[in-house]
Amino acid sequence: MSKQFFYFSLLILTTLKGVSQQKPIQFITLDPGHFHAALVQNKNYDNVESIVNVYAPAGQDLQDHLKRIESYNTRAKNPTHWQENVYQGNDYLEKMLAEKKGNVLVIAGNNKKKTEYILKSAQAGINILADKPMCIDSKGYQQLIQAFEAAKKNNVLLYDIMTERSEITTVLQKEISQIPQIFGTLQNGTPENPSIIKESVHHFYKYVSGSPLKRPTWFMDVSQQGEGIVDVTTHLVDLVQWAAFPNVVLSTKDVQLTSAKRWPTTMTLNQFSVITSQNHFPDFLKKDLKNDTTLNIYANGEINYKLRGVNTKVRVLWNYSTPEGGDTHYSIMKGSKANIEIRQGKAEKFIPQLYIQTDKVSDADLLKAFDALQKKYPGISLIKQEKEWLVEIPDNYRTGHEAHFGEVMERFLDYKAKNQLPAWEVPNMLVKYYTTTKALELAKKK
Repeated sequence: MSKQFFYFSLLILTTLKGVSQQKPIQFITLDPGHFHAALVQNKNYDNVESIVNVYAPAGQDLQDHLKRIESYNTRAKNPTHWQENVYQGNDYLEKMLAEKKGNVLVIAGNNKKKTEYILKSAQAGINILADKPMCIDSKGYQQLIQAFEAAKKNNVLLYDIMTERSEITTVLQKEISQIPQIFGTLQNGTPENPSIIKESVHHFYKYVSGSPLKRPTWFMDVSQQGEGIVDVTTHLVDLVQWAAFPNVVLSTKDVQLTSAKRWPTTMTLNQFSVITSQNHFPDFLKKDLKNDTTLNIYANGEINYKLRGVNTKVRVLWNYSTPEGGDTHYSIMKGSKANIEIRQGKAEKFIPQLYIQTDKVSDADLLKAFDALQKKYPGISLIKQEKEWLVEIPDNYRTGHEAHFGEVMERFLDYKAKNQLPAWEVPNMLVKYYTTTKALELAKKK
């Protein structure tokens, strides 16, 4: 072998090695007003550049975001290695669209502006991972339709952050509902006795990443954050579709609204100051003040509807804080043979637990049918209680809400590598936001 050939071969191998080590994904963060923008960077990812280009107006929202990223970089256990390259200016959106320094855009912030961000970014040919909700009213829903059309035209992905699909109890509830030997078939129920009920309780004052969460002042303005009926209920409506009709392409014709209602959570100036560090209500909140002292926030909502004939109720509640526990989730799916229920109350020590309630399936048949699920999820088991079975779930499956953001990002990066979402995702996202925005219209008529 000649020296020339040897050095030429070495050069080729070195070049190929460099290509294989390149990280093709680079994040862009746009106007990160919500802490969810930071949570997707709570871990490192393979094949993702450490440099993240951030575009935002100058202000406290941006500073709080950068502090959260820095806390991940400097923590003792599993530190991240993000380098935030920040552009501050009132033309942040135009600057981001012009420069396009990255190929995965993360949007989590003020929901009044979010749908416009999504639409313009999709038109610019950028892949988008957006926090929920992607729209908060019917006008925004029409923009969202345009955004999905633009994403399809430009061959990019548009996806929302549905963390609750990563919660192990909801995963197993869905799995068990697909085992006819245990669950039977999903019942249609009635408006008075729905077959699916999902309720989520949240708190304005809580801890995130080990510290008290500081809320931006606009978070309490439903014209910017969105009412509860179009915000957190997005998760609940998504779970109904995902669990009851897995991998099925739905349409708006499958949705029949029965009723909807909304009501406020009250907040004093002192409470407002604790979570925002501001000693007065800003002018944009004065429209929501009662007696000039108490803030009325329409954060609570309930939607009763039929999805392909299945009567469903979703309900979201917001309290200021809780003396014990934290945010909680309740869910029940009613089958012809069994009910599958998630409870997260004081009896469960505020840890979500999954139960199977049946008197139509023998113990032997139940255990036999459950065996296949145990093989898929090693370590889970059934414990017989007085009137139900507890699904015992090992701690290794309980990754926690904050970790779920990383799990959603992993799924999105996998879709990005394939440059394709599952066929049902886009139509079902549109059905989801149709349901929430139409429910808001209905609730406001009362």
